[in-house]
Amino acid sequence: MSDIDTLKAEIKKLSTQATQAKMDLHDLSEELPVNWENIPAVAQKCYDLHAKLTEARAQLKALQG
Repeated sequence: MSDIDTLKAEIKKLSTQATQAKMDLHDLSEELPVNWENIPAVAQKCYDLHAKLTEARAQLKALQG
């Protein structure tokens, strides 16, 4: 498997995880004020996954020229 194929597979995985994190954050917001204590942790997870996804997409773009 080439580096590009490996990176595409990683992007697909990260995209799924980032989408789930976004939905978790959305669900948490709809339940407020219940579980308000979880806002920082859920938001940080969502932020981190989207940052990784953005970085992976930039790497793929650089590899593809």
